[in-house]
Formats: sequence, structure tokens, C-alpha cells
Amino acid sequence: MPEVDPARWRLVIDGLVDRRVELSFDELVGMGLDEYAITMTCVSNEVGGGLLGTAKWLGIPVRDVLKLAGPRSSADMVLSRSVDGFTAGTPLEALTDADLDAILAVGMNGEPLPLEHGFPVRMVVPGLYGYVSATKWLTELKVTTFADDEAYWTPRGYSAKAPIKLSSRIDTPRSGTPIVAGPTKIAGVAWAQPVGVDLVEVRIDDDPWHPATLSTPLNGSTWVQWFVDWDATPGTHYVTVRATDAAGTRQAEERTPIAPDGSTGWQRTLLTVAS
Repeated sequence: MPEVDPARWRLVIDGLVDRRVELSFDELVGMGLDEYAITMTCVSNEVGGGLLGTAKWLGIPVRDVLKLAGPRSSADMVLSRSVDGFTAGTPLEALTDADLDAILAVGMNGEPLPLEHGFPVRMVVPGLYGYVSATKWLTELKVTTFADDEAYWTPRGYSAKAPIKLSSRIDTPRSGTPIVAGPTKIAGVAWAQPVGVDLVEVRIDDDPWHPATLSTPLNGSTWVQWFVDWDATPGTHYVTVRATDAAGTRQAEERTPIAPDGSTGWQRTLLTVAS
């Protein structure tokens, strides 16, 4: 894991720009910090998996940093580079969109950015899987094109562009842990960055779908928590969950693998209810 001295750290912005820019850590922080709540998701997350999390990040919008260099109109990608050589290719429009808070983060949940999360500076981009957007220990932003450059994972079988897919997950009860018959709650999370979740539905066995109660999300780039009340009857039951985003798109039912651009499918969990 790289250990970077913030006093010696530099961020270079170059490539298809009007001017090359080099910033120190103090200069970057001096541009002004704000807090952003963002859920991050790994492309390796299987249906029902736990490779995602929500945090409050302290940082600077990437669009403000790129503006210092003046990206040229021919560019459509930014190749971000870590001090350890890792690269990620992010659509330029995702980093400059005024309605999408892509940031360079220096803090997390009220503390300095932890070493394992990329201290002193990392990228956090709502709505894109981490392998195309979330470079840790950031040291360079190269403004370029998808035609001329490719990032670390692209030649290894993953898509060059990877928007996060609408998904939902059952967190409780857990499969393999018997529960007692009677009133219980089925609960979990759902995410649709950066659009937001509008509806979560749960089905017991082959019964009709029931709408879940949703928490109030901090914004469209964070997950929502959901629950339904269930009068559990003895025996085994399949519980299925699906979500619909704020644009009216329903979560894809068909199961697909994580490669090349993220898994899809409704989670279906077998629960055992003791008498």
C-alpha cells in the first residue's frame, strides 16, 4: 500500500489541455472544501454482495480542478493515475457535469482520508464503478480520448465505460439463519446512482409483489434503506427483491456476471422459519 507524504505530493493535469497545471496538496485544499455523500460500488459486486458502501467525503469538485487546465473540445476521457501505476479511464463529461459532484477527496466521515482509501487524495465519482473512476493515491489527470488511451482493466476484459447498474439487496433475515414464526421485518438497501431509487418491491414465494417502505436518501448518489413487514409462517420461503429508479427503469431480472461491466439480476434468498 503506497505511503505518500502530502508535503511532497503533487497533482499534474496535462494532455489535451490549454495549459499544464501542477498543484501541491495545500494548493488543492486551498481551492475550497465541501462535504459530499456518495455511495461507491465495485464492479466485482455479485448480486446480493457487499462490495459497496456509503460515506461522507470531504473534497473539491474535479470540474474546478480541470478548469484550471482548460480541457480541449477534442477530449472525451480523463486517464487518472495512481502513484503505484494504476490507471482509470473516466468519461470527461462525468467529471465536468455541474449536476454530478465528481470530487477529489481528502477526507472521509469527518476524518482525514485513511491510508487504505488513498491518502492523501483520491477520486470519487457518483454513478460509475470504481475501476473507471475511483483512483486512490492520485497523482495525475491526463485529459485524452478513449481512442488514444486505455486504462488498467480495459485490456483485461472489462468495458471502457461502466455506469453503475440499478440494484437491490436483502440484508436481513440472512439465508442459513433460521428465524422464529410471527411478525418480522425483511430489510436491505437499494441503489441507482446518480438517479436515485423510487420503488423497492418484495415477493414471498410466488405471492404478489409488496412495496417496501423506503428511507429518505441524502441524494440520488446514495443508497436507500428499505423494509417490509412479514408475518412469517413455518417452513421454507423464497424472498425476492427488485427496485425501480426515479426515471421509471426497473432493475433487470436476468442474471449476468460481473464482467465486462457489472452484474445484474434480482436477489432471491431462501429463508427457514421455525415453528
